[in-house]
Amino acid sequence: MVRAIADAIAGTPGVLLLGSESDSDHNRSVMTFAGAPEAVMEGAVRGAGKAAELIDLSTHQGVHPRVGAADVIPFVPLDGSTMDDAVAAAHRAGEEIWRRFGVPVYFYEHAARSAGRRRLEKVRRREFDGAPPDVGSLAAHPTAGASVVGARGFLIAYNVDLATRDAAIAQTIAKRIRASSGGFPHVKAMGIYLASRDRAQVSMNLTNFAETPLESVYDAISKTARELGTEAVAGEIIGFIPRRAYEMAPAFFRRAENFEESRILENRIAELLR
Repeated sequence: MVRAIADAIAGTPGVLLLGSESDSDHNRSVMTFAGAPEAVMEGAVRGAGKAAELIDLSTHQGVHPRVGAADVIPFVPLDGSTMDDAVAAAHRAGEEIWRRFGVPVYFYEHAARSAGRRRLEKVRRREFDGAPPDVGSLAAHPTAGASVVGARGFLIAYNVDLATRDAAIAQTIAKRIRASSGGFPHVKAMGIYLASRDRAQVSMNLTNFAETPLESVYDAISKTARELGTEAVAGEIIGFIPRRAYEMAPAFFRRAENFEESRILENRIAELLR
């Protein structure tokens, strides 16, 4: 199933599929691809259509919040493109996802059409914030749910495993570090239990790495874990990181047990273009 979705994206002319990874506990897959705006837009639409065809959200289980088979589709401007380009691609993709597959679309971040939908968590709350979608005439497709499509800067997904099974400890740490609770700027975090690893995890989205003291975030996780009688075991990167982020905090990223040079976005693109 995941391979079929990745193939639908990779088979789009002009699209470079950088990577695809899945996690059984979150029950999510992350696919990263690059190209010119029109090609990336078409790849996203094809991937969303294949996900809608193959995934029945009514039977889906996972520890991560979700509202759709193709849950979140962000467009991120890289060198040579602008946020306006990303917004235009997001809006085009949303229209096409509805037109071709009957899946409603909600826009977020820079692509949001109302101030209340700028933040992803506000859009993805139960019943899609209680208002009609931005594209489509129904709140959710019966099996594919909805897609939340946006344009934003580079987000880094970084998790920290703990030497405990107690999700409450992870939740306490997450509350202490996330911006919404008075923690670090531009940090979103939640605490979960991972059955496959039999341990708790602090799962983070770092939405503006340039304005977040990444080393201090990891130190706070480690310090709070020790105060609560456990340890931070290892970091984990999901997807890719921009070279600038790595250069700003190399030790932070090297703490991830899955770090390798090809996790740096520019390196991965260069590898595939050789």
